[in-house]
Amino acid sequence: MSPRSASVNEELRRRSRERLLQAAVELVSERGYDATTLGDIADRAGSARGLVSYYFPGKRQLVQSAVHRLMHRTLEEALEREPRTEDGRERMARAVDSILGLALERPVLMRQHMAGILQAEGFVQCPEQQRLSHLLRDTVARHGSTDVDADYPMLRALLMGAVYAALMPGAPMPVPVLRAELFKRYQLDWDMGSPPESGTADRSCRADVSRFFATGQPPVGDPLE
Repeated sequence: MSPRSASVNEELRRRSRERLLQAAVELVSERGYDATTLGDIADRAGSARGLVSYYFPGKRQLVQSAVHRLMHRTLEEALEREPRTEDGRERMARAVDSILGLALERPVLMRQHMAGILQAEGFVQCPEQQRLSHLLRDTVARHGSTDVDADYPMLRALLMGAVYAALMPGAPMPVPVLRAELFKRYQLDWDMGSPPESGTADRSCRADVSRFFATGQPPVGDPLE
């Protein structure tokens, strides 16, 4: 058998990393952070345990990257769903609803994410976080911001604060109340985005995150196995 080409090896590495990210999202959602080990994640991903440390410095970095991927792809899906729109107010509404929706759909995962970024090492600057940042900055710009560098961090802080408030143990705030405050700030109509009573979000579909991770079968002709 001839040696694999550099492009095929690169594809193997990419898919291996994707499987680890997907496994981290699934397991932390199911079991919580403390009950999930790197070995568990490697086993669920079908990867050698040593590969985890090849791609990620540790569990916290892996989980943060996985959550940032989920947030990025959830936001991207919301912004691009039909009917597609370039209207800045509608896109802002979809952005708010997509992030608040994750607090409702994956509370264990999102609660751990909020706790993780308050640790000493803080925010993980990874490709997934950078893609999320790009989408949020673009949303702010399309909404009409004249100073994206100032308005993007404010949107990020408001979304993080809303998720934290929705998930606070013992004293959670209702998501519709938090949504109303954000919509008021950004001058959005209640029926924009995915109003809570509309049923627009398909939660049975969102329960399966595999579409957000490129872990499918290799193209015909690529000897990846």
